[in-house]
Amino acid sequence: MMVCRVVKGKLKSGGAPKKVKVGHGGTLDPLATGVLVVLVGKATKQQDRVMGTDKAYRAVVDLANTSESCDMEFEQIPAVIEREPTLDEVREVLKLFVGDIEQTPPMYSAIKVDGHRAYALARKGVEVEMKSRPARIDSIEIVDYSWPMLEIDIRCGKGTYIRSLARDIGAELEVGGMLASLVRTDVGQFSLDDAVELDDLGDPLDPWGLPTTGLE
Repeated sequence: MMVCRVVKGKLKSGGAPKKVKVGHGGTLDPLATGVLVVLVGKATKQQDRVMGTDKAYRAVVDLANTSESCDMEFEQIPAVIEREPTLDEVREVLKLFVGDIEQTPPMYSAIKVDGHRAYALARKGVEVEMKSRPARIDSIEIVDYSWPMLEIDIRCGKGTYIRSLARDIGAELEVGGMLASLVRTDVGQFSLDDAVELDDLGDPLDPWGLPTTGLE
């Protein structure tokens, strides 16, 4: 991915071997921001471990619209809405999604279907049947609700699709449902508070001066 290529280039400029290994601990959706764990050298052996850790997100859900991608990547489609849900109704619906659930990934996702990425097939106009899969959501907390925007904090397990959650919350409320924005705030022990902006990394980047992570 692009971030790994940039980091690798900066490391090689700083004297790292040309074959220095650089990996990541789980991608972000194209329009999402936040924590992306970059693994260098021997730490790349911990990729599966990092990917399997719990995640936390701050999401803003637009309840007045839907989209083909369940986020802002595609055109917003206004939903037919009979009335605006109350805060109490929203709270009750959110409870339905806490725990072990089944969710259907968005059609525009990186899941492989017959050996191809679902998003690649979808962009070619191929109709993709997405199968539901188990997910675990530990908590959903309301940060703010000002119709039509619902801002929530989510803690969840590996493989949870927040775009699907936004879509399904809206469907349960009988309104729209898509992500207006998404920030990943935690990946296991790694927090947004301790993250470094990609543009703030030095170039060249000293491969022997990288911070330790506590991974073994």
